[in-house]
Amino acid sequence: MTVAPTENDSPPTGPELDKTEQDEPARAKKEKIGRVVGMFVFPFLMVSMMITGYLAAMHAPAPNDMPVAVAGAGAAEFATALESGPGDAVDVRVVGSDTEARDLVFTREVTGAVTLPAGPDGTATVYTASAAGASQATSVGQILTAQVVAGELQHRAEDLAPLPAHDTAGLAVMFMTTALMLAGYMPLSLMLSSAPELLRLRRFVPLLAGWSALLAGLVWTVADPILGAVRGHTAEVLGISWLAVFAVGSVQLFLTRIFGPMAVLVGMLFLMVLGVPASNLGMSVYTLPSLYPILHSFLPAPATGEALRSALFFGGNGLGGHLLVLAAGAVIALLATLGIDAIKRRRNPDAAPPARTVESLLPGPRPRTPVHYALLAFFPFAMVAMMMTTMLGAMYQPAPEEMPVAVVAPTPEMAGQVVQGLDRNMAGLFDLRGLTDSAEARELVRDRTVSAAYILPSAQTPHATLITNEAAGMSQQQVVQTVFGQVAAGQQMPLEIENVTALADTDTMGSVSMYLAMGWIMAGFLIIVVGSTAAPMVMGLRTLLPLLVGWALAMSAVVWVIAGPITGAVHGHFLPLLGVGAVAIFSTALFTTIFVRLLGMLAILPVIAVLMFLGVPASNGAMSIYMEPEMFRVLHDVLPMPAAVESVRSILYFDADIVGSHLTTFAVWGVISLVIVAAIDRLRPRKEVAVAGTGTEN
Repeated sequence: MTVAPTENDSPPTGPELDKTEQDEPARAKKEKIGRVVGMFVFPFLMVSMMITGYLAAMHAPAPNDMPVAVAGAGAAEFATALESGPGDAVDVRVVGSDTEARDLVFTREVTGAVTLPAGPDGTATVYTASAAGASQATSVGQILTAQVVAGELQHRAEDLAPLPAHDTAGLAVMFMTTALMLAGYMPLSLMLSSAPELLRLRRFVPLLAGWSALLAGLVWTVADPILGAVRGHTAEVLGISWLAVFAVGSVQLFLTRIFGPMAVLVGMLFLMVLGVPASNLGMSVYTLPSLYPILHSFLPAPATGEALRSALFFGGNGLGGHLLVLAAGAVIALLATLGIDAIKRRRNPDAAPPARTVESLLPGPRPRTPVHYALLAFFPFAMVAMMMTTMLGAMYQPAPEEMPVAVVAPTPEMAGQVVQGLDRNMAGLFDLRGLTDSAEARELVRDRTVSAAYILPSAQTPHATLITNEAAGMSQQQVVQTVFGQVAAGQQMPLEIENVTALADTDTMGSVSMYLAMGWIMAGFLIIVVGSTAAPMVMGLRTLLPLLVGWALAMSAVVWVIAGPITGAVHGHFLPLLGVGAVAIFSTALFTTIFVRLLGMLAILPVIAVLMFLGVPASNGAMSIYMEPEMFRVLHDVLPMPAAVESVRSILYFDADIVGSHLTTFAVWGVISLVIVAAIDRLRPRKEVAVAGTGTEN
């Protein structure tokens, strides 16, 4: 039996065929425009979200309702005096005994405590717990000690949970947590774009369980056997790490069902943009806006970090609650995903799986399926491994090494004798330079040639003076103040501290330079990575270069608007920051283009390694390069990230005194990268890219 074709079954003929052919170029043009727009929208959103979140939260941290406990005689009056201080720095509770105060600090229900003596001749004890956060312990200790001193009481400090000697800054947990968050959410975006068949729930859950075990083992291996930043507690670290990766992966799977390709931005928002400040790891949540203590109670990054802290430093105290947050998140996310899948099947039983938008992570055709899947796993595995080894390896044991310091004495002979004596007692810590002119020393500190200047007493000044430069880096200022404060005390000399360049009130930690530089560098490499996939038809140099010029100027302006009018972290300096930022973005984009030409999407690995994982420790922004392995001092003079950080710092605080040299660094990177890209294109011409009716472009 044959069925006569209906009108709807007939192919278009005559006028209908002409109309279809006429519509095809219009559709192709719209698709091309959409791809090019997408090339700019995604990196714009990612950079804007990241920099706005970090600057808004952390550009000017200050104590805000830090919970503290007070016990002992006169506790009520002492608490009233504490709370009457400037702002709402502390939230005081009066407790009945010294034991209760100590327990509250150890269980992290309060950030610090003070037990007052029974009489005026007794000694007050200030309790903190450095393992609950070094910066938090310092902040609350200063507040409590100041009030004790104001009450004319003797005092002593006791750290109830000190950090171990192999992790003196407490950064191991922070970097482990960040690595576990990356391990949980990064594979999902790769799977969605390049292997969506792996996201079926029955297949994904066992894969995620195995992946979580693999990455937990990687994080532990780097942190413990390789670096020694964590010692012992193997079972606890592996278990917490497995649960963290599994929970984050489960939640990210749910987000992909809801948001599709944009799930990577949503995941980054909650895991990194909000999660990192709320983690209480790098900075106390009680020094951030009031939103962050709330986020700390349920986001996965805080739960993971606090669980690791509990296991490593507090004998498992409080561990159960943090594990419950992670487990509940995983279960709820998987059940929600199961429900969404059931609803979709009921609505459309014959729905096709999501289409692949990325055929291969490498240039050229898609490799065989096992090879492709291996590359999908290698990509996030290598990213986590690089981040842990470079950044944790650089910063988990900060200690001064050959930090330049000038020593000023009335005569050259005396200066030489003091330098020799200090060298014997502090071998290797400082590069001491003897001087006789305090004005010269002050100028050396101001132009960052030396980190500080220690001026011995003279006939005109009966006390020692330590000249520091806060705007050149808070970490090095804190080190020299601590060490030379002890030197002066040992010499039984009063010490006066002079700060030649103070930080702005809107940049109290000196971190604004770092975040602006990160915005520039991210804008540079993201536009190329995203563009190579979303709009390959514009990646030829003739088309790409003018687009990059416009992008560099636009994103440099966007970063300034975020830092200035939106978050209030920067006031003024628009034109110099715009110009330097545009040069940084442009040169970074050209550098990224080299690896995209050679490696496709896998270019992210070497690019991130050079620009971020090596660049951040070498930048002198997060931590002084004189407190890191010597390799990073060499990298500080050649990498783009240090050039970006030092340029911002110079513009904000030092009248742009060294911007020219850093612009030269960017120019060298940009010119060399441009030459290499041109050579690659000449020696291995790029294949013409055909995009569904758009025609081809080279």
